[in-house]
Amino acid sequence: MGKDKLKRFAEIDTFSNVLQLDAGKAYKGKWNTGFFKNSNPVVLELACGKGEYTVNLATMFPDKNFIGIDYKGNRIWRGAKTALEEGVNNVAFLRIQIEMILDHFSDGEVDELWITFPDPQPQISREKKRLTSPRFLDKYKLILKPGGNINLKTDNDGLHVYTAEKITETGLKLHIKTEDLYFSDYADEVLSIKTYYEKKYLKDNKNINYLKFSFS
Repeated sequence: MGKDKLKRFAEIDTFSNVLQLDAGKAYKGKWNTGFFKNSNPVVLELACGKGEYTVNLATMFPDKNFIGIDYKGNRIWRGAKTALEEGVNNVAFLRIQIEMILDHFSDGEVDELWITFPDPQPQISREKKRLTSPRFLDKYKLILKPGGNINLKTDNDGLHVYTAEKITETGLKLHIKTEDLYFSDYADEVLSIKTYYEKKYLKDNKNINYLKFSFS
């Protein structure tokens, strides 16, 4: 591991807005009242990377609590540091494997999910690793409140098609589907938040896919 990564891992240990591994279990069922000290809705960004979406959403919606989840601490460092420097207090970062999400959130505790540019895991043998596979959808169904939305932004056409198929196969409710977000009518202020990687994709003239769906 490089010196910069080691430095960032050491630094996030001191950040008040970062919880690592088992530390988040203490707030299961009480993230809003226990961690954020309010009764506001809880919104998650899965595979949050550098946390740009998490921090931007938290800035736009101060009446909600946002938690970015990723396992790579050197990436979380950037978003967590930005939030601390800018005084964005309704944001936290949880460094865990997303497979462990049920250990950290109770049934119906989460109001909304964002999945922004996850690893598409294109190999058939890695389907279970896709964050919109039935394996993960079953977990989201438990922690989401009735009617809670799942948002997927991806440059990967294959993941977009795969997710749309799973929505149909499992009888989920589809709200929005577009294969070219920025040439659609849906690109509002929230959906126009651009991560570091999304900016790179757009420079390469890649289309951005978007799906919004729920379990009811």
